[in-house]
Amino acid sequence: MKAAVIESIGRAVVTEVPDPTPGPRDVVVEVAACGLCGTDLHILQGEFAPELPIVPGHEFAGTVVGTGAQVTEVTVGDRVAVDPSLYCHECRYCRTGHNNLCERWAAIGVTAAGGAAQYAVAPVANCVKLPEHVRTEDAALIEPLSCAVRGYDVLRSRLGAHVLIYGSGTMGLMMLELAKRTGAASVDVVDLNPARLETARRLGVSASAATPDELDRPQGWDLVIDATGNAAAIQDGLERVSKAGTFLQFGVADYATRVTIDPYRIYNQEITITGSMAVLHSYERAAELFAGGVLDPDVFISDRLPLGQYPQALDQFAAGVGRKIVVVP
Repeated sequence: MKAAVIESIGRAVVTEVPDPTPGPRDVVVEVAACGLCGTDLHILQGEFAPELPIVPGHEFAGTVVGTGAQVTEVTVGDRVAVDPSLYCHECRYCRTGHNNLCERWAAIGVTAAGGAAQYAVAPVANCVKLPEHVRTEDAALIEPLSCAVRGYDVLRSRLGAHVLIYGSGTMGLMMLELAKRTGAASVDVVDLNPARLETARRLGVSASAATPDELDRPQGWDLVIDATGNAAAIQDGLERVSKAGTFLQFGVADYATRVTIDPYRIYNQEITITGSMAVLHSYERAAELFAGGVLDPDVFISDRLPLGQYPQALDQFAAGVGRKIVVVP
């Protein structure tokens, strides 16, 4: 089969690889679409994946075309979205409900062959059936949405909060949509990319600008969310949190990224700084929200490219052009 392969640091190709074989409790999925994500760029940079080469792609959906001998929950022909998370279920973090912090954390498309291919294998427990009205090629959005749902689990957002989001790429826009539905009094978005800000305005942001200095909230925001992973944005965002407010590190920063904090201010103003890592008990809820129309796929997916253009898709994503880019095998 054809698959994208990150062969070495900085090098991605599309080539032929062996077809996947399911284990007893696995299924083989014919991939309808696979989304690109910042994690894929980190893998390309030599981060996250323990070893290369790897078939990337942790945001995907498709049709079941093969099942292991012990699979009864789905049958050939079922359309599914796939949670890429692979946990050991044995370590202390798994046993205390923090599976996303698993000591042996792994993921399809990160440590195991992923969905940037014609076919992918996944545990049946990771597959969520899609209702008839959901297009299979749109359901690759469920995985990033599940990360956003996890982010709001961490925030424990209260009614009437004023929210500031750094970044209006796919993840920032998803946080915007969820903030609107969790009772925010206002949701403001900042981004240096005018085209992306235009999409935020299209989705009904309260205010948008290139910098918070252009927005009128001198007391700061109750909830500040970084969806960029950019050091300058993170540093600025930490200064914009109001008293008793919360800063959420949601964007994935490079390993080497560093910012400074003011411990006295954190103490004196009771500021919370927290993070949200990947998916935790949120994939099924994201699938239900997606089926209920929480996102408009035609707004969120800006580019649908053939699998053969995966390296170019990575370049486009890295350049910040478009919103969600998916490859279609």
